[in-house]
Amino acid sequence: KFKEVKEVPKPCPLVQQHGCRLCTRRSYICLCCTSAYVGKRAIGKSPAPCLKEKMPGLENTSGHEIDLPGAKVGEVCVRFAPEPSGYLHIGHAKAALLNQYFADRYKGRLLVRFDDTNPSKESSEFVENVLKDIETLGVKYDVVTYTSDYFPKLMEMAECLIKQGKAYVDDTPKDNMNTERRDGVESKCRNNTVEENLLLWSEMVNGTKRGTQCCVRGKFDMQDPNKSLRDPVYYRCNPDPHHRVGSKYKVYPTYDFACPFVDALQGVTHALRSSEYHDRNAQYYRILQDMGLRRVEIFEFSRLNMVYTVLSKHTLRWFVQNKKVEDWTDARFPTVQGILRRGLKIEALIQFILEQGASKNLNLMEWDKLWTINKKIIDPVCGRHTAVLKDKSVPLTLTNGPEVPFIRILPRHKKFEGAGYKAITFANRIWLEYADASAISVGEEVTLMDWGNAIIKEIKTDDGTITQLVGELHPDGSVKMTKLKLTWLSDTEDLVSLSLWWILTT
Repeated sequence: KFKEVKEVPKPCPLVQQHGCRLCTRRSYICLCCTSAYVGKRAIGKSPAPCLKEKMPGLENTSGHEIDLPGAKVGEVCVRFAPEPSGYLHIGHAKAALLNQYFADRYKGRLLVRFDDTNPSKESSEFVENVLKDIETLGVKYDVVTYTSDYFPKLMEMAECLIKQGKAYVDDTPKDNMNTERRDGVESKCRNNTVEENLLLWSEMVNGTKRGTQCCVRGKFDMQDPNKSLRDPVYYRCNPDPHHRVGSKYKVYPTYDFACPFVDALQGVTHALRSSEYHDRNAQYYRILQDMGLRRVEIFEFSRLNMVYTVLSKHTLRWFVQNKKVEDWTDARFPTVQGILRRGLKIEALIQFILEQGASKNLNLMEWDKLWTINKKIIDPVCGRHTAVLKDKSVPLTLTNGPEVPFIRILPRHKKFEGAGYKAITFANRIWLEYADASAISVGEEVTLMDWGNAIIKEIKTDDGTITQLVGELHPDGSVKMTKLKLTWLSDTEDLVSLSLWWILTT
C-alpha cells in the first residue's frame, strides 16, 4: 500500500533494510517503512559512568587518588552494612558505590552485611528490597551475611567482658541514664560485683520482667569529653520476634557493640563510615581493644545531604505508616526506587554520586544538579511524542490543507540521529491545546511545529468558550516572525489515549 506524500526524506534509511522501493517521482512512501519508523525505539547510546574509572572526588589537591590507609592490593576487604529497617535511599547509594569502588581498585572483597540487631524495626521485606536496590545500582559483592549469624558469639563476648570487669549490667531507667551520661554521673550499678552482673545478665537472657529493666553497658570513663565514651550500651532486651531467628533471643546487641566485633571476625580491613559517626570512632576502637580483637581501619566520607529532603529512615517510616505516601517507592521519596520511579536513570544517579567521591567536606547538594545529569543522559536517546489534553483541546481546520492525509518521516531528535525517526501525519483538521487556542487572535500568524506557518481567519465560540479555529496554511511565512510555536496532532483514527501523571514537589 502506498500513500501520497509531499516530501520524502532523502534517502530513506529503511529502504535498503526492508527492500522497499520508492517510485521514481519520489512522491510515495511505502507504509512498511512508516510502521517500522513508528515502532522503532531509540537506539542512541547514553554516557553511562563506570565504577572502575577514576572518581573525581577521590583525588587530592595534587591530583593523586585518595588511598585507604595501610591498604594493600589483593588484601582489602570492605563491607556495606545497611540496617534492614527501610529501603535504600540516595545517601545509602553513595556508601554502597564507594565501597565497591575501593574493592575494585584494590582487587579486594566487598561484603554486604545486614546489621539486623533491632527486630522492632526490621523485616524480610526490607532485606529483599535492599538487595534489589543493590542490584539496581550495579554493585557486585562477594557474599551476603547477617549480624544475626553472630548472635551466639556476641553473647559470649558480652559475658566475657562482664567477667573481666569491662562491662556491667545497669537497671537505671532510660531517661535517668541519658541525664547521667550527659552530666558525667556514674550509675549506681557501675560498681556491682561480677556475680551480681552475671545474675542480672542471666535475667536479661531469659527475658524475665527483671531482665527487661536492665541493659549491659561498657565500663569506660564517665568524665570523658567525648560523650560516646561515657559507658555506652552494649545489650538491651527486646521481646519482639526477629525476622530471621524468631523468638529464640530476648536480648540483642546495639549497633555500636556488634559492628566492630563482626567487622573484625569477618576480616574487614577498612570500615567506610560517613563523617556523622566521627565522634564514635574512638568508641569503635576502644571496643575492639577491650574485646582483644585486631584493629579495623575507619575511612570517613561526607554524608550526602540534599536540600529540602528528609533522609532519616525514622521519619520516612512515619510517612509510610501514616499513609502520607503510597509506600517506600513513592515518587516523592528519596529512596532509590522512588527516584527511579520518578524518571531518574540509574546511570545519572551513579554519575552524580561518583562526582562527589569520598571527600570529607560537608555539603548540601541541589536536586537540580542530579536532574541536569539525568537530562544529558536521556536527551539523546529518549523517544519524543506529541500529546494534547483530550478534554481541553480545540480543532483547527485548515482550509487549504491536504484533502488526503499524508505522512512525513522526521527525526525524533533534531540533534541526535541515534534517537531514530518518527512518522508524522499531516491533515486539514488538527487538534491544538485549549490554552494555546486561547492565546491566539483573529488574523494572527502562528507556527505549527514541524509543518510551517498558518494564519488564523476565524475563532468560533460558544458562551465564551472557544469551540473551533479556522485558518489557512502560509508556506511562505517566516518562523522567526511568529510569537506562538504550537504543537498539534492530526485528527485521525490512529490517535492513542494515554494518562499523564504529575509529581508535585512543593
